[in-house]
Amino acid sequence: MKFKINSKIKKVALGGVLLLGQFGCSDFLVEKAPSNLTPDAFYQIPDHAEAALASVYADTRFMGGGAGIFSSNWQLLEALTGTSTTETAQNSDLNNLYGLVHDPNTIHVVNYWNGLYKVIAQANQVLEKVPPITPMDENQKKKILGEARFLRSWAYFQAVQLWGAVPLITKPQTAGSEDFLPSRAPVESVYKLIVDDLLEAEKAGLPWMDVSGRVCLAAVKAQLGKVYLTMAGFPLNKGAAYYKLSADKSLEVISYANANPSVINLFPTYKDVHTEGLKNRLEHLFMIQCNTLVAGNFMGNFFPNFKPVTYSGPGGTGSSVPTIAFYNSYEKGDLRAKNQDGYFYTSYFTNGNGAPFDLGAPYVFKHFNQKANGSAGSAGTRLDNLNVPQIRYAEVLLNFAEAQNEVGGPSQAAYDAFKRIRDRATLETPGLGSYTAASFREAVWVERWHELCYEQITWFDMVRLRKVYNETTGKFDNFVGHVNLSSNRPLQEKHLLLPLGKQEMLNNPNLKPQNPGYPE
Repeated sequence: MKFKINSKIKKVALGGVLLLGQFGCSDFLVEKAPSNLTPDAFYQIPDHAEAALASVYADTRFMGGGAGIFSSNWQLLEALTGTSTTETAQNSDLNNLYGLVHDPNTIHVVNYWNGLYKVIAQANQVLEKVPPITPMDENQKKKILGEARFLRSWAYFQAVQLWGAVPLITKPQTAGSEDFLPSRAPVESVYKLIVDDLLEAEKAGLPWMDVSGRVCLAAVKAQLGKVYLTMAGFPLNKGAAYYKLSADKSLEVISYANANPSVINLFPTYKDVHTEGLKNRLEHLFMIQCNTLVAGNFMGNFFPNFKPVTYSGPGGTGSSVPTIAFYNSYEKGDLRAKNQDGYFYTSYFTNGNGAPFDLGAPYVFKHFNQKANGSAGSAGTRLDNLNVPQIRYAEVLLNFAEAQNEVGGPSQAAYDAFKRIRDRATLETPGLGSYTAASFREAVWVERWHELCYEQITWFDMVRLRKVYNETTGKFDNFVGHVNLSSNRPLQEKHLLLPLGKQEMLNNPNLKPQNPGYPE
């Protein structure tokens, strides 16, 4: 991370040496081994707080963790959407996701639960242990706590959307904790914590943007807008009041961007979205931080299978590739579907920088790092330090357009936000007067599917809207009954939630009952 996790660890180690230096030889002999350092002994100085927060950021990379052969955890949120398929078919768990037959043993489901709760556990440690650290600059402390609250809310927001009622853990736990085997909290209670955490983070004195990759104010406000938008829809159905909250919060980011276009804006080109030198800047409001010194970019499963698009020659996994139907659903002339200029590529350069060759099908270009892998006439560095986007300004514009339309129909401001997305795609947009509230609603949804694809967002849209884009008709089907063309299987009511992992439920009987439709 640009957060310099390694340097923080070194500082903590040095801090430990200085602390031990206060004791005589006899004291040293009765000290606990450094490997047995406890949270109570650790949180002593400001550098400890910074290092602890760095560990929370580091744990957000769980989504790139392995999930069996040719698969990563993040594919959980792509395989279910129907916008992708696979060229390998060698991972049975991934195949079960594509086929909509996942169950409590599916490794991606288990890993995602564990990963999110590890982020939550680490954030809880920071929130509990950092406040008593003295002496410590209060502004530094406030920002650290604000960042930890954002990261905890980020994890809970994903968990509640994936599983519904989940355990609500807000304090560090040990085997002796009274709530060590917690039951599941109501969905509304989880959302209350999410909102409360974000409102506290909003007051933490964070900068509007932070090129180091730490949580910034724009990310907090954008996330609040997204949370309110989700609460307005299923399953809480809070309606108009929350659409307005969403629109107003998204508008705060848009207003700042309009006044400071060199700080927050859309990138001029789609290549900028995956340009290593532009991470944490302009359009990227929040990203999972990647650096090969710690952990490089983990989106390689989008590489085509056994095609020489990188310096390593014929490789890649092709375990996530676009469905032809989804690729073909882009409007004619949409720059996002243009080879190498948009979010897809249909040809590339042999071994990254050699002779051009045809790929034979479209593949995802959105996460392709040309600096690392090579480009026309330029050899790759072989170091993929590209971050993974979580919140882009493009999403804020679409959140606002959707929410504002639900408040009072297609206003000029909502139309302008929507049109900016289409303008960058070089698409003509009908005049404002040609839209009704209903037609504008679906037009914004289409842009969400085409602009935000393969960023682990589409599945959450499907769940909150109870609607799915039909690539063949260009319209929206009801969630239940929609046939994913990647599997030719219809979505069922049970698919609105994931199953809880079998082992988790065996370890904690208080999690019962299992989500409807899945075996215990």
